[in-house]
Amino acid sequence: MNKAILIGRLARDPDIRYTQGEQSMAIARFTLAVNRRYTKGNEQQADFISCVAFGKTGEFIEKYVHKGMKLVAEGRIQTGSYTNKDGVKVYTTDVVVESCEFAESKKAAGDEVVPVQPANTNPQDGFMMIPDGVEDDGLPFA
Repeated sequence: MNKAILIGRLARDPDIRYTQGEQSMAIARFTLAVNRRYTKGNEQQADFISCVAFGKTGEFIEKYVHKGMKLVAEGRIQTGSYTNKDGVKVYTTDVVVESCEFAESKKAAGDEVVPVQPANTNPQDGFMMIPDGVEDDGLPFA
């Protein structure tokens, strides 16, 4: 079984590209800084792990993820190789992210939290009405 679960912070903003053609697909490449379990002296050490996400997961990362955010990424390890322009064979190892989610709230991350106004709630059922014009694919959990 090939399964990887990582919890770490983005080392830099993700690099997003789209495939060519009629049905283009998002490809998000990013690096997660994952702390090691043990420290060396008083210094925390981290591994910088290359990750790639395709399709809807890549679009989610493009919309909602940026440098410094803490994520839980789940996927599989994939190795490969290619020959660079100098004729040298380069070996690669990436985590192909199949799903990811936020590992901390905006408040914990230090971002300003905008309170939700329950103006459109029905006290009888406890649900909030979604305003007209909000599309399903614009919501992070759809």
